[in-house]
Amino acid sequence: MQHYIDKDILSCISTLVMRGTDVLDYSTFGYMDKNSAAPLTQDAIYRMYSNTKIVTSVALMMLYEEGKFGLDDPLSKFMPDFADPRVLRADAKSAEDVEACTSAIQIRHLLSHSAGLSYGFIEPSSIIDQAYNGGGLNVLGDFSIDLEEFSHRVSQLPLAYQPGTSWRYSVATDICARLVEVLSGQAFDVFLQQRIFTPLAMVDTDFWVPPEKAHRFITMYSPTDMLDPMKPGMVKADDPVTGQYNSQRVLKMGGGGLVSTIPDYLTFIRMIVNQGEWQGVRLLEPATLALMRTNQLAPGVGVAFPMWQMPGTVFGLGFALHETLQADDPAGAKGEYHWGGMAGTHTWMAPQAGITGICATQRMPGFLHPFSHDFKRLSYAIAG
Repeated sequence: MQHYIDKDILSCISTLVMRGTDVLDYSTFGYMDKNSAAPLTQDAIYRMYSNTKIVTSVALMMLYEEGKFGLDDPLSKFMPDFADPRVLRADAKSAEDVEACTSAIQIRHLLSHSAGLSYGFIEPSSIIDQAYNGGGLNVLGDFSIDLEEFSHRVSQLPLAYQPGTSWRYSVATDICARLVEVLSGQAFDVFLQQRIFTPLAMVDTDFWVPPEKAHRFITMYSPTDMLDPMKPGMVKADDPVTGQYNSQRVLKMGGGGLVSTIPDYLTFIRMIVNQGEWQGVRLLEPATLALMRTNQLAPGVGVAFPMWQMPGTVFGLGFALHETLQADDPAGAKGEYHWGGMAGTHTWMAPQAGITGICATQRMPGFLHPFSHDFKRLSYAIAG
């Protein structure tokens, strides 16, 4: 990993490997900030982006265990705005070329990104993403609305496909966050604090960084050449003192709003690896986690991005699942479940190999990047 720092491709990176729930190695490389050259600390605070989705999925499945909903329940049962969605026609020329849904959006569709929702950046030139960007929905930067209003706006947009028939990365987990509010009667951030963060003593995980912790917040960078991830050079993308996470925002995104530390997130992941319990605190039952690690997609449907294919990968309830080994995969990778964040925060758990990996940087974008694949390959070789 030091290679990426030396070549000025990453400003920093933390790596952690576990066997079972025992930490084999936790290392830090690089800097909190390139200009100051302050070394990266083990209690540094990261923008977690889509690693937030795993937390949100766990929160919703806690309510599932309480009998608040069934996975086959229509979303409209709890959020009436979604009672009459429209779907883009296969030959649509505009966002108005729609047809009726043949089936309702089910809650399992939200948790598995098969509801037909989208983001505004997956395929910016596509009709569906243009509809998101043109419909008053800024999924990456507008924090002036709450989850209720956010969900209402999403409900007014067409679906990319009939629910349950395909997979598309989307704002579905943000809708899950609103569903947590509806089912629990609590604000999403309050639910997370009271039901997950406080019980697990995750003291640095929140939707913002208060002034007294700003010195532990890492500067985020973007590459100078977006088209070449291995070309040296970075520019500042978000400031740790005056940036977008340094004040409280109205919108608490279930799909990408959290900040956290490696120690905090390790506690959360240990709970998952340890079958839903850690240090006397149980959040989920083993059977629920097993269900979350079970493919929810239709036969023949897999996980893929326009710019990145993920062969052999399907999706459960909040996790991507490595279902079919590829030629260069170690044997222990079968059944691996994982996800990561856009700024380069990656988590994967491999039950067959008995190992877990966490690596985190602050590079935007950093999700589709060789460093995380190098880290995983080396972790399997050494620990697996």
